Amino acid sequence: MLAFGDFLTNIKKLFGDDRAIELPINIVVMLVVGMVALAALVAIIPPPTKNMSVNIVESGEQSTGPAAGNTVIVDSSTANSPFTVDVLISVADPDGYPVRAANVVLRGLGGVATGTTDDYGNCTLTTASPVGAQVSLGSNQNEGSMDLTISADGFYDFEKADAVMIVRTS
Repeated sequence: MLAFGDFLTNIKKLFGDDRAIELPINIVVMLVVGMVALAALVAIIPPPTKNMSVNIVESGEQSTGPAAGNTVIVDSSTANSPFTVDVLISVADPDGYPVRAANVVLRGLGGVATGTTDDYGNCTLTTASPVGAQVSLGSNQNEGSMDLTISADGFYDFEKADAVMIVRTS
């Protein structure tokens, strides 16, 4: 059996031992470093993205001029050779504010047009340049469509198949 004096000696040794204090300090240091790392990760997360509201204001074949809507009417003589299509697009956020510097691409029927929205969220696309970017309908093709893609920082990409319709009349 242990004597009371030996018990006190063992207690003094226990309290005099500094090795046991390292564990709680290490835990606190790891907790603080972990919280700083978590705060840094949260700070670099980009803000949530939103949807864009896209409106095709007017479109048309260049020689006849634009009309309201997304349908371009061309006559048979024009449709047999490559022709130029002009499209005016308006892009806004869910609150109705214009989306600036959005990249806009319109492609289809062998043609392509690219542009960037201005300060008012508007973009005029034309398939006139570069050379070879014009639209054409096949000899037995009476209608076709062009696809629209828009991308902007802070917004989901907008993709619309058959956004602009090209129709040949006789």
